[in-house]
Amino acid sequence: MEKKVMDLATVLANCQAMCNYCFDSCLHEEDVKMMAKCIKLDKECAEVCSVTLSLLASNSSFTMDILQVCARICSECAQECKKHNNEHCQECTKVCEHCAEACKAYAA
Repeated sequence: MEKKVMDLATVLANCQAMCNYCFDSCLHEEDVKMMAKCIKLDKECAEVCSVTLSLLASNSSFTMDILQVCARICSECAQECKKHNNEHCQECTKVCEHCAEACKAYAA
């Protein structure tokens, strides 16, 4: 795989892992109901990053389409996580913002 693809694959894998970590950590917060939207977006973002990574690795003709979706959900996940002061949410915000930018840059 070329370096550009490998770099994006690393970003996607990191975002998937961070969203799964944030998802799990949110489930252990005192007020889980307050974290519901964050939990949902963490799960969806991790899943979309996984699919994007798979399509990217297989050089799919849908890669550019899924990159746009991935950038959008990563941005939305980051915005939701930013609302919470938990360390895992703040870290997830950074990782998701980075992933959204990387997807946009690759697709440009």
